[in-house]
Amino acid sequence: MNRSVVFAALICAAASLAPISRVTIADETPLYGFSAESSRTERQWEDKFRAIPKPENLRAYMQQLTARPHNVGSPYDKANAEWILAKYKAFGLDAHIEVFDVLFPTPKERLVELVEGGPHFVAKLQEPAIPQDPTSNQQSEQLPTYNAYSADGDVTGPLVYVNYGIPEDYEELERRRVSVKGAIVISRYGNAWRGIKPKVAAEHGAIGCIIYSDPRDDGFSPGETFPQGPYRPKDGVQRGSVQDSGEFMGDPLTPGVGATPDAKRLPIKDAPTITKIPVLPLSYADAQPLLAAIAGPVAPPSWRGSLPLTYRIGPGPGKVHLKVFANWDIKRLYDVIAKIPGSTYPDEWVIRGNHHDAWVNGAEDPISGQVAMLEQARATAELVKAGWKPKRTIIFCSWDGEEPGLLGSTEWVETHAEELRQHTVAYINSDSTGRGFFSAEGSHSLEKFINDVARDVHDPETGLTVWKRMQLQQIAHPEGKDDRDEARNRPDLRIGALGGGSDYGPFLNIIGIASLDISFGGETGGGIYHSIYDDFYWYTHFSDTDFSYGRTLSETGGIATMRLADGDLLPFDFSDYADTLQMYVRELKKFAKEQREEVTERNLKIAEGAFTASADPKEKYVVPAKQEIPPYLNFAPLENSVESVVLSAQEYSKALAKANEHGGVAVAGTSSAEINRMLIDSERKLITPEGIPGRPGYKHELYAPGEYTGYEAKAIPAVREAMEQKHWKLAEDGIVRVAKLLSDEAALISSAAEKLSAAK
Repeated sequence: MNRSVVFAALICAAASLAPISRVTIADETPLYGFSAESSRTERQWEDKFRAIPKPENLRAYMQQLTARPHNVGSPYDKANAEWILAKYKAFGLDAHIEVFDVLFPTPKERLVELVEGGPHFVAKLQEPAIPQDPTSNQQSEQLPTYNAYSADGDVTGPLVYVNYGIPEDYEELERRRVSVKGAIVISRYGNAWRGIKPKVAAEHGAIGCIIYSDPRDDGFSPGETFPQGPYRPKDGVQRGSVQDSGEFMGDPLTPGVGATPDAKRLPIKDAPTITKIPVLPLSYADAQPLLAAIAGPVAPPSWRGSLPLTYRIGPGPGKVHLKVFANWDIKRLYDVIAKIPGSTYPDEWVIRGNHHDAWVNGAEDPISGQVAMLEQARATAELVKAGWKPKRTIIFCSWDGEEPGLLGSTEWVETHAEELRQHTVAYINSDSTGRGFFSAEGSHSLEKFINDVARDVHDPETGLTVWKRMQLQQIAHPEGKDDRDEARNRPDLRIGALGGGSDYGPFLNIIGIASLDISFGGETGGGIYHSIYDDFYWYTHFSDTDFSYGRTLSETGGIATMRLADGDLLPFDFSDYADTLQMYVRELKKFAKEQREEVTERNLKIAEGAFTASADPKEKYVVPAKQEIPPYLNFAPLENSVESVVLSAQEYSKALAKANEHGGVAVAGTSSAEINRMLIDSERKLITPEGIPGRPGYKHELYAPGEYTGYEAKAIPAVREAMEQKHWKLAEDGIVRVAKLLSDEAALISSAAEKLSAAK
């Protein structure tokens, strides 16, 4: 039975079950962190909130915001910020624009030409307008196809195909005696953030980097291409930033401080996150003649894309001339900030954010999420007019400059770091959203909370709760062998860890603010990402065409924000958190074991001569040198500290259960303030001021974007990445340092449990 049939059967089976009335749940089980009385009041306000968001409003907002290209520094970017500001004020919110001045380069010269090894070819570097897509013809306002923060350069060299251009691919090249030194590499998009590709290429001696979209990953292989279908057409190009995010994100010239107009700036030549070599992106139409000009060994099966040619590695004989020069200008950002003051705890802030800038028109990325947040803000303001008074202050943030590198959010966080450290309860982010299944990633102390929210929101397509539909999807399509059983039996569905892909980054990575990222997707075919075709026409034909899931995101974000703002006790929970920590330590130990086994097996093969022969007699492989077997690391400090967190989490759960015995949590006065302060500080405990070793911009010791993955999060990164890079002393030091943080965390949770037990 295929997966779609299995999933359909699961949906039917779930729908046939007698539904549990949400009203009944409200009568019997108070919301987490609420007393029985405050829970009933909260649910009444939530019911009123649910009725307010309208899909037609989201559609109108999107049509307005995507009418013109609105990249950083463009006239329409400023106009959109002013329009959003006017909307917030019309809703009745206290709103203002906060400006920052950042380095944002735009193209001045671009050239890719094949000068040897085949017919002379000059890449078009242009996405053509499509007649039925009315905004695709706005060429005079569109940013050309380019990668922001590429170094300037004019280079010529032989071409080498490097697959996805990640470290493992260069290990394969080394085994095949293929060097990229003095060459221009061509890499396909995928398997890592785009900025990793020129970083690794430069580390191996390449003089230039080309990144293209292969149709196997992003084109005609998965389905019909635009405008017949949603996938990337042959001339579509993915723009994007390539700044080296390993050290920090944000403005390259003001690391660690807000890029206010009077800020002291580094000289551009000293900016550490600008690439070391020139980089340009290509469509697969422009890439095909270049790939066809490469000879040498046939690429391994996993390296082969879907273009009609034999994928070969090189180097050459194709030789390419690559020229990239930019206008290195300072551009102004416009962050739009709107506030609803809290009635009881005005100095405790719940922040909700989504960015508004785009590479071109940006309907999916980011306006789909921005319009959902705007409608959430309107609905929340309507509640306030009707008499609702949130206990905590709610702040809505429409960020600018996310696309080049989380600029608007990072500069705002750096400028207001001390205030945010003192006042912020949590940050809820969204970005792109579409049609399909609910997705949540974030701090695991909020895992139970967002599961509970998802249990109270209904999917517009199936009528199931978005939690149930997400569970059925995980059962039907498990990622690992144990995931199906876990989805069936674990009380809460796991949420992923946050890396560095959107505006939650500075909140979590710099300040230690518990954060969530929420969206819908999985039923929308991608293929217009960062192209001129990501516009209103594409979105209304191929994504959330009736904006029903956008409305559901407004509802989900709204319910989550309201509960964080109104809870008597903040809804942090440490049972799922402790379980996740145990999983992280198991993964570290498993990785260490696999490293030893891999090196042992490799050394044995070298001794047996297994690397001296090839199936192709024309290919000569390097005989690898034997490697030192990794030492046995002492994980005991980490295991002991995690066990302390497990025990303290149990203490907190027992204290909470006792407090709930008489109809929900009712914690008043000084006890409430002290406990909530401890809960807020639980995420702050995971921050080290100096940051992860070698990466001062990332201060969170449990989660960080990988140095060689970019967006993808690494768990306990100081230990994991030290192991990956075979820096055993750093790994040992990381184990001890993280263990100390987790021991302090356990003590904090235990103290909160004691306070909760003693509260009357």
